[in-house]
Amino acid sequence: MRDNVPALKPLVYKQMNTRFDAECGVLWCFMEPKPRPCFNPELLEELHRFAHSVRIMHRAGGHSKKGTVRYSVLASKNPEVFSFGGDLDLFLRLFKEKDREGLRRYARACVDIVYEASVGFRLPVTTISLVQGDALGGGFEAALCNNVVVAERRAKFGLPEILFNLFPGMGAFNLLAQRMDVVRAERMILGGQVYSAEALYQMGVVDILAENGEGEKAVYEYISRHSRRWNAHQSLLKVRNRVRPISLGELVDVADIWVDSVFNLGAKDLRIMERVLKSQNGLASGSAVSESVGQGFA
Repeated sequence: MRDNVPALKPLVYKQMNTRFDAECGVLWCFMEPKPRPCFNPELLEELHRFAHSVRIMHRAGGHSKKGTVRYSVLASKNPEVFSFGGDLDLFLRLFKEKDREGLRRYARACVDIVYEASVGFRLPVTTISLVQGDALGGGFEAALCNNVVVAERRAKFGLPEILFNLFPGMGAFNLLAQRMDVVRAERMILGGQVYSAEALYQMGVVDILAENGEGEKAVYEYISRHSRRWNAHQSLLKVRNRVRPISLGELVDVADIWVDSVFNLGAKDLRIMERVLKSQNGLASGSAVSESVGQGFA
């Protein structure tokens, strides 16, 4: 773990913080959204700014290996919770206000971030997710959209949207289908099951399984191995994106279907969503929330 790494300046964030390890070319992003660990509009706006900063720093670094951004890592400041995903409070408010365009703008902001991470910000940058706690719904999608998924053993992953009669609309199907076959991706989305990091490692969804508390160490070990064959790894990422591409157009189309699906929800579905939101607000531990999701809501 590198503790004496300077923070990225002059950008200032309120929903996350960053640091740049110039020695290894690693730009870290630690999400710290408030009041809940979800993708609220403020965090989305800051993640867009972060993506822009990656491009600026990469250009500024030129062709020099040292001091150039070559890796970007998305993690959470709270090791218990990577992210609960979408902003359910916002969803409920926009539904009640019948603001379809507002929800569409939110969804588009999400898929833009998903796409940029999946293609390395359109640069020779390898994107990495470090998941130490619960990654649920859009949190799972945020982990999947990066090129490499590192997860500690205690991490839990799930797509609970089916509990309130929805599907994960910010890229889950596209991203899972890139790592497994379509049939298994559909089963995972419709099953609403919570998976351990080890289970997903066995499926090939998680790339690196780390011991608890050693996630950052595992990231640096991966970068050390990767950097020795950086050209080959970058070329293979290009091959993956050519053979099983993630299309921005498809992501947008799926997000539009998701928006329509939200406005088809019934009263019972909305009550369940409200109960999930209450659970998120009331439980400080991400693992406790994943247990609640795993048990389902009557």
